[in-house]
Amino acid sequence: MMSKKPILYRVGKFILGPIFKLYYNPKIIGKEKIPKEGPILIVGNHKHLFDQCLTIISTKRIINYMAKKEYFDNKKVAWFFKGTGCISVDRSIHDKQAVDNALEVLKNRGAIGLFPEGTRNKTKELLLPFKFGTVSMASKTDALIVPFAITGDYKFRSKNLTIRYGQTFKVGNMTLEEANCKLYKEIENLLKQGME
Repeated sequence: MMSKKPILYRVGKFILGPIFKLYYNPKIIGKEKIPKEGPILIVGNHKHLFDQCLTIISTKRIINYMAKKEYFDNKKVAWFFKGTGCISVDRSIHDKQAVDNALEVLKNRGAIGLFPEGTRNKTKELLLPFKFGTVSMASKTDALIVPFAITGDYKFRSKNLTIRYGQTFKVGNMTLEEANCKLYKEIENLLKQGME
């Protein structure tokens, strides 16, 4: 059973949130689209280790991020990922335990953070192909999907670092393929808006 209110998450957000904002000067667009209650999957592109920080400072809700197992195996950072309520995912297998932990959060009307690309995009492509975890979990729990896109650079007092939220949607009667395609297009459009 996961802690619903990880202490380190709350303390870290209170102390580090303002420092992060001051240092990187991020612009947040459309955060009012994040529902204040109910199960949500907050998902977007992945370009930097700090991407989840931008979603965390966008809402008062606690977002349980799914993070690769390697972070939990690294003693230097494991304490941080465990203490902030992250869910360990072994990407070498179909990690049923990780999925079950995430579904439990959603069934308890919580928030899950995911990067459907599955890893940081270090290519010149706008987006990597999306895995089906987001739409599968949303379908099973009737959770709202909250798409976002991050553009710009993580630099001191950045002039262009932006997170932009799109319209929420449910899988509903769509097939998983249709829902995943819709999610991809939503995030792709948000990225293009941010690059204009």
